[in-house]
Amino acid sequence: MGQRSTVGSLLFFLWLNGICTGFKLENCTYYNRTFESVYSVPGDMAMLNSTLVSSDTFNFTTVPYNITWYNLKTGREMSNQTGRILVHRETLWFLNVTVDDIAEYVSILRTPSQCYRQGIKLVVDLPIAGQCRRPKKAFQTLTLGVTDKVSCPLKDYISKLDSYNITSSIKWYRGCDLIVDGADKFTYMDKAILKIERVEAEKDSYTCSLSFTLGGITGSVSETIETTVSDSYSMPPQVREPANEIIKAQMGSNFSKRCRVFVPGVGRPSVAIAWSVRDYYIIDTKPSDRVSTSNLRLEDDPKGAWLEVLLIISELREEDFHINYTCQAASDRGPSKGYFTLLPADPNITIPIGSVLGGMTVLFIVSVTIYYLFKVDIVLWFRKAFPVLYTNTDLDGKLYDAYVAYAQPCAIGFSKEVEEFALCTLPQVLENACGYKLFIGGRDCMPGKAIVDSVEENIQASRRLLLLYTASTFISKRHTSSTSSNNNNISKSSDNIERKTGDRSGSMSSDGSEEVYPDSRQQLECMAAMHRALLEGSLKVILVELEEISPAQLALFPESVRHLRKKQGAVCWWKNLRTRQRWRTCVRRREDEEKGGQDTQLSPSLSPSSRFWKEMRYSMPVRGKRAVYPEKTALLNL
Repeated sequence: MGQRSTVGSLLFFLWLNGICTGFKLENCTYYNRTFESVYSVPGDMAMLNSTLVSSDTFNFTTVPYNITWYNLKTGREMSNQTGRILVHRETLWFLNVTVDDIAEYVSILRTPSQCYRQGIKLVVDLPIAGQCRRPKKAFQTLTLGVTDKVSCPLKDYISKLDSYNITSSIKWYRGCDLIVDGADKFTYMDKAILKIERVEAEKDSYTCSLSFTLGGITGSVSETIETTVSDSYSMPPQVREPANEIIKAQMGSNFSKRCRVFVPGVGRPSVAIAWSVRDYYIIDTKPSDRVSTSNLRLEDDPKGAWLEVLLIISELREEDFHINYTCQAASDRGPSKGYFTLLPADPNITIPIGSVLGGMTVLFIVSVTIYYLFKVDIVLWFRKAFPVLYTNTDLDGKLYDAYVAYAQPCAIGFSKEVEEFALCTLPQVLENACGYKLFIGGRDCMPGKAIVDSVEENIQASRRLLLLYTASTFISKRHTSSTSSNNNNISKSSDNIERKTGDRSGSMSSDGSEEVYPDSRQQLECMAAMHRALLEGSLKVILVELEEISPAQLALFPESVRHLRKKQGAVCWWKNLRTRQRWRTCVRRREDEEKGGQDTQLSPSLSPSSRFWKEMRYSMPVRGKRAVYPEKTALLNL
């Protein structure tokens, strides 16, 4: 009796230990709390596949692991049973399903440090008497009147068998009738698709049966698809935007890009659209999130429908660049996708380029203005600093730097002040101070020499011709009396000039008026100068304007003089005198206060650095130091 009691206690302990062992399975981490169900019928094969061997669970390529299957109804570990059960790592095969196989099966995956658990329920339904289809059906919708297709739900079986290198075959049934490939309007496509041409309006059921040999047992598994027919249809979606493009954006700015999908068809399409980046889907739709997406927007089109989802980034950061953003659209007709690559925007060079161009423009304008205002000073300094760049004029065979032409005594327009300027002022500055050599008619003429020969010979021997003139130089007597009322310091009054001229001529007209004859030397000088300057271009004429000329007076000048004055301008002595008079007035007022009204003698007009004499030196020949060789010519002519 005691021995029986001991054996009974031992058996109870072993049973209790088995139950406790079953409960210990619950300590593993639940990978999926809700059980997936697999439906079958007696006599079919069934596959229970664990998804624990995945990179989402652990790094199965480097971490060692093992998988064990358990039947929760019995608490026993599943093992191979010939002709009935085959355990192949993460897959549990039932080679001949029976009603007794109905249970929940758990796969336990163990690593050295972790334990994971996943459950799958096997449901076995009895066939309905008189029907060939399976009790548990899948549902698909076909489009009326067009070519459509039915997809077999056994793709997981086919993929698993292919991984085992096991050949499988599939047959399709319409109701209980076998569908022959290529017969009537049916065509087998791949292993899991049946193409139907011109779908009819009635509902129908199709069964796909997959046959294969596994573990020495040949069997099959079947699924039934019940179809409904709709006059609405949709073709595969087409992602039109983004179009595999590159987009540049400014760092720190907000950014948005739309995913625009066109679905050809009739009616409202069933399409899922999602943005993804780095293989992660962006599912946030809250505007408060930095990266989010908008709600799906649908727009009808006569040929289909447009679907749009916006990708919104409130602030671009460095990690947002140099990656692809993909818009994926999927329906039962197939997938489609498009992407764009986000790059940082190129630096804004408009402002720097604008600043540089603006600065260069301002610098150019300032430089031109400075050169225009100080052209004479710049050229004179350059000549003085670099005389070797200019030809030595002493070797050109000329005797004089300039021929001075002015109204001689007994000529129309003669003025004592002009004569004094020609004989005294010019030599004092140009010859004595500046070193030029001048030929002056009233000073350097050889007595007894013919005027024509003297003028021609000395102009030929001169590099420049200085033509001194006032308002009365080229105007006859009858015009002089009416146009010389505004003469300045050089000609006091044209009446005095005419009176002096008349006295020298000593001739009277028949009506009692003075008869004045033009000076032949003055005419020869003017004609020779204009001929050489305007026609031959062999002589440069410098017009020296000794008094201000009004437009009315200028209109009476010879046409050649007017043309030359318009072309090259004139050096104006009267401007220098006007500046001198203003300066003298200011200085005298100040010095009169300091010295009790004593007169101060100032002569700024005789300084070579005054404006008038700088312009004269600018127009005079350059006194260079470069020797001229027969094969070379001067390059500078400032």
